[in-house]
Amino acid sequence: MIDEAIAELAPVVGTKTACCALGEPRARYYRRHRKSPPPPPRERPRTRQPRALSDAEREAVRAILNSEAHVDEAPATVYAKLLDEGIYLASVPTMYRILREHGEVGDRRRHATHPPKKKPELLALCPNEVYSWDITTLLGPRKWTYFYLYTIIDIFSRYVPGWMLAHKEQASLAERLLEETIKKQGIKPGQLTIHADRGAPMRDKRVGHLLADLGVTKSHSRPHTSNDNPYSESQFRTLKYRPEFPKRFGCYEDARAFLTRFFAWYNNEHRHSGIGFHTPADVHYGRAELVRAQRAVVLDKAYAVHPERFVRKPPVPPAIPTVAWINEPEEIPATPQ
Repeated sequence: MIDEAIAELAPVVGTKTACCALGEPRARYYRRHRKSPPPPPRERPRTRQPRALSDAEREAVRAILNSEAHVDEAPATVYAKLLDEGIYLASVPTMYRILREHGEVGDRRRHATHPPKKKPELLALCPNEVYSWDITTLLGPRKWTYFYLYTIIDIFSRYVPGWMLAHKEQASLAERLLEETIKKQGIKPGQLTIHADRGAPMRDKRVGHLLADLGVTKSHSRPHTSNDNPYSESQFRTLKYRPEFPKRFGCYEDARAFLTRFFAWYNNEHRHSGIGFHTPADVHYGRAELVRAQRAVVLDKAYAVHPERFVRKPPVPPAIPTVAWINEPEEIPATPQ
């Protein structure tokens, strides 16, 4: 429409006046009505900078930089050494430009390389097959005072078979907790794998020797990979996000009393979403199937009274997981019946 109006007005008042009257930029109007395409941009031949080094001089600079005497030195060092010898070939930036043209700029030192750590892949088909343990800090009564909570968790049942509160983080304390827990649970040699991160107590030789003596396989997370120890991290979050969890504990006895109540609740009352909303103790000691059957009876009665309230299908209680893992393996064996 605008182009047609301009075409009608242009013979009378001129293209410029017509475009101004209709608010149309002249350049845009001319571009749309150009009869021939614009000429291609003219290519200008690259001219050599008269002050640039000749090809022979550039090769001479490169030969000096790659010579046996200077191949391991930075261009700035070579530049300074040549000046001390009374020789000037080129500036330091020019030396870099010459090397860059041939892909010879970079760190030429040998660097230590470390192979990637193997990703741990652990599988548990029943309780007492894979434990995870870790240490977290709890704030003490004053600034810069801490208590250290050692916790062991069964990744299949989420049950905490052992925990300890201490004033320090020490391998001997972890060794004592692990030994007491393994004996209390009746673990047989070759039955259990214990996973931990790479903290100092976890990698201590005494802990490793203890586990070897007890026939327990040890496993470690990869460096800086918190996802390799998710069960312990999740359990610590449950602890610290409890409504009654204090900002600081008044004393050691106060912290121990709180943890005693917490782990009793966690093991015996907490309905854990990861195990079909059963308590960890029920799953750990084989009572979960009975509890699930009782839940099914309640749901069947509710369905019989009001079937219209369950539109898609009769209600069923959440299933109990049959397998748990740290970094899911590619092949999962069948669950034993």
